[in-house]
Amino acid sequence: MTAHGSPPEPALAELFWGVARRLRQQSRQALAPWDVSPSHSRALAVLLDHGDLRLSDLSDHLHIAPRSATEVVDALTARALAERRPDPADRRAVRVALTDAGLEVATAIRAARATEAEALFARLDDDDRATLARILAELQP
Repeated sequence: MTAHGSPPEPALAELFWGVARRLRQQSRQALAPWDVSPSHSRALAVLLDHGDLRLSDLSDHLHIAPRSATEVVDALTARALAERRPDPADRRAVRVALTDAGLEVATAIRAARATEAEALFARLDDDDRATLARILAELQP
């Protein structure tokens, strides 16, 4: 309780982490029909947005080590969601591309996540959404 008898305001970080937890939970639920992990989903989204990429470029987009990107791509190729292709510009390099199944899954996941996000942010009016987007963009590295 504060000196005025009201409960203390939650710290800004606590509020932020509460929303982040809710987003993670909704994300897990949105991914469940495809049995895709969040890291695999992020890789699918990057490939959906950028097309086929060198493994090193994919790891850069995902902000993970190349070895970790290899593990993600191995898992996606094992499920026939992505495939490795030779790089026509450099025969030593490998490119990663979505398969037709990967394109279908990535598109469906994007739609499911958009629906979940809309449900979460539906209580905010357009001005509040714009303000939140501006603030979050300012906090990005």
